[in-house]
Order: sequence, then structure tokens, then C-alpha cells
Amino acid sequence: MSTEPVTGASLSTEQAVRAMLLTLPRLVSRAKRTPVPERLRSLHLAPRHLTLLSCLLFDGPTPVKDLAARLEVAPTTVSLLVSDLQRQGVVQRRSDPGDRRRTIVSLTGDPATRAAIDAWLAAGARAWRTVFDGLTPQERATFVRAIQAYEAEVSAPPPEEARNDG
Repeated sequence: MSTEPVTGASLSTEQAVRAMLLTLPRLVSRAKRTPVPERLRSLHLAPRHLTLLSCLLFDGPTPVKDLAARLEVAPTTVSLLVSDLQRQGVVQRRSDPGDRRRTIVSLTGDPATRAAIDAWLAAGARAWRTVFDGLTPQERATFVRAIQAYEAEVSAPPPEEARNDG
């Protein structure tokens, strides 16, 4: 099977499906092999931590409820992740001064840990910036919408007839 980059101005649906089925597993495999910086290795961070840390790095201090919405998990799940990361000195939480019932989560103030988090995310961010810089704003929006739609479709329950064939 060829793994050459797709060229040309257009693709049939089947050509695009083939290209994505060949490309996405390699992409995920490479992302999983991104080395965790030495400073963070002993913390046993998993991809779910990386996603939460990405939100905090890009969006800054965020309420637990908003993190849960962005990560599409229950607030209790975010609270457990935050507790784990707080024990390890990676994040900190504080009460929202405007509403004491809300908890705001932020990255640690420790410069070495923050630099390690940034380094962990930098390679992926740099690659995306390079790719997106070569696209028009409309092409970027189309790409992001397509990936989000793919995620939604993969997450959807199978059609009724597929569940009954078996």
C-alpha cells in the first residue's frame, strides 16, 4: 500500500477515506511516542492529562466546569484528574473570588514544570502551525470541522441495522 502524500486539487470520497485510514493510525502512533520531558516522567502522565494541560496552557486558568465541558467528561472526572495533578505539583486550584463555589484550575507557577509542559506540547503545536499556515482561513475551518465531524461519527452508536447483523 502506498503511503505517499495526497496531491492534486481533488479526491474522490474513496481516495480520501483510504488516505485517512492510512494516515490517522500513524498520526496517533507518532503522537503517543512523543517523549515526555524528563521533569514530568516520574509523574506517569497519560494522554488524558495532556489534553487537560493543553487546555490550561492555551486558555489559562479555567473553572473545573468549563474544563469538563471542553474535555467532554463529567466535572467529577476533571476533579479527579486535577487532584492527581495537584498532588504532583503540576496544577494548582483556588476558589473563584467572584463565586466561592467555583474552583479555578491553573498550571503550576513553577517555571521548570511549566517549561516542561510547554516543551511536551510544543512539537505538536509547531507541526499544526506549519500545516495551518499553508492553508487559507476557510481551508483551516473546513479541516477542523471535518476532523470534529469524524470524531462525532466515530463516537456515534452504530446504525440499528448494523447492530442486528451479526
